[in-house]
Amino acid sequence: MKKVFKLDFLGRDLVVEVGELAKQTDGAVLVRYGDTVVLSVCVMGKEVLGQDFFPLQVLYQEKLYSVGKIPGGFIKREGRPSDAATLAARLIDRPIRPMFDENLRQEIQVVNTVLSVDPDNSPEMAALFGTSLCLGISKIPFDGPVAGVIVGKIGDELVINPTASQVEESSLSLTVAGTKDAICMVEAGAQELSEKEMLEALMFGEEQVKKLCKFEQDIIDEIGEPKIELAKAELDSEIKAAVEEFATNDMLKAIQIKDKLEKYAAIDEVKTRTIENFTEVYAEYEDCEERIKQVEKIVNLIEAQEVRKLITDKKIRPDGRAMDEIRPLSCEIDLLPRTHGSAVFTRGETQSLATTTLGAIGEHQILDGLGLEDSKRFMLHYNFPAFSVGETGRYGAPGRREIGHGALGERALAQVIPSEEEFPYTIRVVSEILESNGSSSQATICAGCLSLMAAGVPIKAPVAGIAMGLIQDEKGKKYTILTDIQGLEDHMGDMDFKVAGTKKGICALQMDIKIKGVTEKILKEALAQAKKARMQILDVMADCIAEPRKSLSKYAPKIDTFRINPEKIKDVIGRGGEMITKIILEASNVKTVNDKDAVKVDLEDDGRVIIYHQDAEIIAKTRKMIEEIVREVEVNTIYTGKVVKVEDFGCFVELWPGCEGLVHVSELDNKRVDKPKDIVSVGDKIMVKALGYDNRGRLNLSRKAALPKKEIKEDKKKK
Repeated sequence: MKKVFKLDFLGRDLVVEVGELAKQTDGAVLVRYGDTVVLSVCVMGKEVLGQDFFPLQVLYQEKLYSVGKIPGGFIKREGRPSDAATLAARLIDRPIRPMFDENLRQEIQVVNTVLSVDPDNSPEMAALFGTSLCLGISKIPFDGPVAGVIVGKIGDELVINPTASQVEESSLSLTVAGTKDAICMVEAGAQELSEKEMLEALMFGEEQVKKLCKFEQDIIDEIGEPKIELAKAELDSEIKAAVEEFATNDMLKAIQIKDKLEKYAAIDEVKTRTIENFTEVYAEYEDCEERIKQVEKIVNLIEAQEVRKLITDKKIRPDGRAMDEIRPLSCEIDLLPRTHGSAVFTRGETQSLATTTLGAIGEHQILDGLGLEDSKRFMLHYNFPAFSVGETGRYGAPGRREIGHGALGERALAQVIPSEEEFPYTIRVVSEILESNGSSSQATICAGCLSLMAAGVPIKAPVAGIAMGLIQDEKGKKYTILTDIQGLEDHMGDMDFKVAGTKKGICALQMDIKIKGVTEKILKEALAQAKKARMQILDVMADCIAEPRKSLSKYAPKIDTFRINPEKIKDVIGRGGEMITKIILEASNVKTVNDKDAVKVDLEDDGRVIIYHQDAEIIAKTRKMIEEIVREVEVNTIYTGKVVKVEDFGCFVELWPGCEGLVHVSELDNKRVDKPKDIVSVGDKIMVKALGYDNRGRLNLSRKAALPKKEIKEDKKKK
């Protein structure tokens, strides 16, 4: 039976429909937020899987019919998820994952299908709300509800879930997700906001999240199913005591080794030795295999417990650093001679090689998605090869992690990229992670910024990033905030809080946690500690390159920009692109427009003409040809033109390429002319006067009116 629930959320209707669609799932809700409609469903697998991790899959399916579009390409159906869809799926996965019982081993799939999109009402936030609610009303153990909002800032005013027009004006795009008690996920891009402003926005968002969580809870209380009971995996106390006595001291020594690969090798050795020892001890037991599984779990717990104790009780980090100490930093630019800009940034055992490539505006990325934006001129791509952690692995299309880390870096640096009017180039930054021991996304931001400055991109200010961590004791009463977390601290810790920005303020923020939520106090401390670290990194970067170079690489395309009458664009392009093709081929002296040496010409709707080439002479020649085409004929002005065609009714004269006019037979001479070919021939250069345009837009010229006065008087005397 269909049930409908409605909430007036800040002046907009949020409607939930349950019981009519997708009834064979474990939970299904249709969420209507304005004209945005998302179907969220969840299904739990029947079998208990044997792996030691929680098998959760969150999907966000964009349907182009939801915005009245037909997919591009030949196939005309949705293909692999777009980057935006992948990021939306990650955005939903991150806040809900900590809310599941750690004993759950049955596969869980959550599928969000976007059915209709209203640009003023976020389908991502509707999908997050629907995900939490469909899990909440199902039998699946889920410690929600969870909800999220987008916080914008227009002037000094904070707004919730800004409309498409408000987004254009907003200096902040902050996604906050949380429970009724605390924040559990943050994603933000900002135009250099202060730590105080960012914290205010976070808490402002949290207040609205609580209202959504209450609405969810009311629905769950009314129609939710009882949750299934999970068998608790109890550890044998005798096995636990024996393993702890055997392995704890060796594990403590291993985790304090500074070198990453040596540390991990030592940890693995302790685990292997422990398992081998207890395999012999329990060899005669009937349940030997089950006991060894417990040994494996206990020795992994020992590793996590010792890391936590070391940090929270003794205030000692595994590599010996102070809590707010950054690993050794180094920077280098111009490593690669032929790229337009290159830089290497190293922080401890994490290293990024970034390159910047400049291209024509026409080389921007085309977006075939649900948003209003259909292209972008600044891109950052992040690559994480397996060799960066000393392993073999899969090589191919980027995974969710690579797309997510690239988007974070792009969001941070996009805040300082000059406008198209200031710097009319398409800009691509690529980060190759050469070595990794935590926080490679923040190394990407630092290296990417250095490469942009080395390439001569006039960014507004240098940007640096740092990753903060949180370690709580088992009771959650004591906690320690860590600056510049390395891999082990990230893996064993409770929070990964990445902050990127300039000396003036924050440009990007991302927070993921493994606990149920973090308080305002923790966020405030983490932001303050991150600011201190960011200033230190920016100082090191400034020692390498203090500001963007004033000139571009000799291998980067040079540029010339000017404006023409927008109505003349069609003349420059010509019928079927004939004229622009002619300009490109003649100016570049190439055979095809796709030749690597061909000049690039971008014609904007507002009349801007942007010409790119590495040779300034070719740019100048291209500009001259275009200016000849768009030159305006001045009435009553005399021009020298070339006869291009002779007819019985007159002749056609080209004043300049693309500009022709008719000299009627009556305007050829002062005396009567029977045959125009008696006066002019094709190829003759003659002087003509512009008489103006007829009602069909054709230019009329006169040779007679351009004849010298002396010649006219002589003609009159002869008569």
